[in-house]
Amino acid sequence: MIDSNKCLKSAEEKMEMALMHLEDVLSHIRAGKANPRILDNIRVNSYGAMSPLSNVASITVPDAKSIIIKPWDKNMFKEIEKAIIDSDLGIMPENNGEVIRIGIPPLTEERRVQLTKQCKGEGETAKVSIRNARREAIDTLKKAVKEGMPEDMQKDAEEKLQKSHDKYIKKVDELLAAKDKEIMTV
Repeated sequence: MIDSNKCLKSAEEKMEMALMHLEDVLSHIRAGKANPRILDNIRVNSYGAMSPLSNVASITVPDAKSIIIKPWDKNMFKEIEKAIIDSDLGIMPENNGEVIRIGIPPLTEERRVQLTKQCKGEGETAKVSIRNARREAIDTLKKAVKEGMPEDMQKDAEEKLQKSHDKYIKKVDELLAAKDKEIMTV
């Protein structure tokens, strides 16, 4: 017989993973202020192997409008600059021979609206994942009733599942509201 607690735990894990994925995706969306996470996807040709930028240089944020990249090997300046220019960041790096500076330009109103829409789309994807986890758990519980689980036990489990679902949907809405506020703040 299927254990309702295991079923609920499995559904909650899936909901948590959807929330964590959303947090990760939102952290990579540029919101007008410097965030080293926007460089996470940049790969640099380091002695013939493609390495993450953070493996070949230190990345710091001295203020809200710039990111400083200090390569550990002076020979890497050209490779790092090339990787940043070739990326989809759309920002031109400045090299002074000691460090590479990336100035974060302020977002235009049009770009802010575009980023907000992108965030909403990501949030909707997370909500769909959470709903799918709930639906799968409900289906499992219905099968369990056919296998002999008491119906009142199934109804209790479904109520708990709905409460978990509502909690995670609320967390997604809170994340989106916080990111919207961050994007729209000039």
